[in-house]
Amino acid sequence: MRAKQIMEISKIIPVMRVESIEEGLHTAEALLKGGIAIFEITLRTPVALDTISAIRKAFPEAKTGAGTVLNAKQFAEVENAGAHFAISPGLTLSLAHYRRSIPLLPGAATASEIMMGLEHGFDAFKLFPANVVGGVEALKAFIKPFEEVVFCPTAGVNAENVKEYLALKNVLCVGGSWIMPTELIKAKKFSEITRLTQEALADLKL
Repeated sequence: MRAKQIMEISKIIPVMRVESIEEGLHTAEALLKGGIAIFEITLRTPVALDTISAIRKAFPEAKTGAGTVLNAKQFAEVENAGAHFAISPGLTLSLAHYRRSIPLLPGAATASEIMMGLEHGFDAFKLFPANVVGGVEALKAFIKPFEEVVFCPTAGVNAENVKEYLALKNVLCVGGSWIMPTELIKAKKFSEITRLTQEALADLKL
């Protein structure tokens, strides 16, 4: 499976930062009930790798990936954890040359970074941090010089601007966490996350 195929699974890829395996499992279940069957678990907490393994085992029908993968060592770790895909905020030579068994969606924020990615066989990128590097206007500017390139903008995407992003022909999906606010996770109000997910998809007519 290629990165583009991963991006076509859902218009919204939830970005999950989990503090416990149980928290991750409940959040994943809530998102699935709401209609989203793909998750990005960021490697920002000590339980991230174990959570990826647990979610993949509990919900085999979903695609469970790892985010904030910064180097080849971490890539190997997420492969061993059973991740279906990996997402990085950027692209290094070690990541580009790593012999991957799962797709990598590397980050890019400038024309030079996109060109470097293209040289290494990548045609799908995470625009990060989208709200800092130009957002919608930057993506519009990338359309003509990079006609075959597609993006998943992440950081600063929310209910107010998601439609504007998804209206662009070079945007296949967006990454974000607005459908699963931290306060709802901490309060264990997982039914509210299901409701927000359903509302977001309905608003996008998906």
